[in-house]
Amino acid sequence: MNIAETTRRRDIAARAVPALARLPRPVYARAEQMQRKAATVAHAHDWVQFSYASRGVLQVHTAQGLFIAPPQWAILIPPQLEHRVVNAPNTEIRSLYIATHAIPALGSDCVVLEVSALLREMIRHFATLPIEYTEQGADGRLVQVLLDQIHAAPQAALSLPWPEDERLRTWCRHLLDAPEAPLQLAQQSQALGVSERTLGRWFQKQTQMGFRQWRQRARLLAALPQLQQHQSVTEVALACGYDSTSAFIAAFRQLFGRTPGQFVRESDAGGA
Repeated sequence: MNIAETTRRRDIAARAVPALARLPRPVYARAEQMQRKAATVAHAHDWVQFSYASRGVLQVHTAQGLFIAPPQWAILIPPQLEHRVVNAPNTEIRSLYIATHAIPALGSDCVVLEVSALLREMIRHFATLPIEYTEQGADGRLVQVLLDQIHAAPQAALSLPWPEDERLRTWCRHLLDAPEAPLQLAQQSQALGVSERTLGRWFQKQTQMGFRQWRQRARLLAALPQLQQHQSVTEVALACGYDSTSAFIAAFRQLFGRTPGQFVRESDAGGA
């Protein structure tokens, strides 16, 4: 952990990682209510993790990027991938641990999946079943449909790739922590001793995104926890560096397929 990360974590509570030697069944549910912002240490599992919050916002940090999921989405984490989970204040977590043989092969990094109303209700119902549910019978059939729904869930672009160069990562962390900050390409290229054109090529090659595209997505993802706390759209737009509310709403709709107001209403309904 570097000094910048230490500073950022001073106001974050520790969240325990369950000590499970094995899963009691192919799917295991873990429910938590987190009043404070909290984070786990970096860790990995022998199984697939489906991180979902019925209320609040979850973040999953890996070496490759940052993945964010409000209540309409969830983060699927492959086995053996080192990751750290951070939750916003007042978050209700309904995570699933899934045996690798029970779900089709995954890629090497996380994916963010859209959670339908049906999948949300199935997760809620599954959490009420006994830990050692009967695999033959109604409970086992429910689990199979639940897994089918997860496998069929559409992916969403709620992630930010980290560049490989640590100097660029430090810059990206600053932009993520201060979404209102200007891009300052000239100053950054001067600090690295390269032209803006060369800096742009480095960034594009390492993230598959341009500077402005990356920063806009960072700003919009930073807006999610603030909207979840029912801050006004205008306040959130200004805090995330937008000059006008209309520009923020248009960019938000383009990325998320809904307006900020619709997002808040859906988030509230997801936690109902």
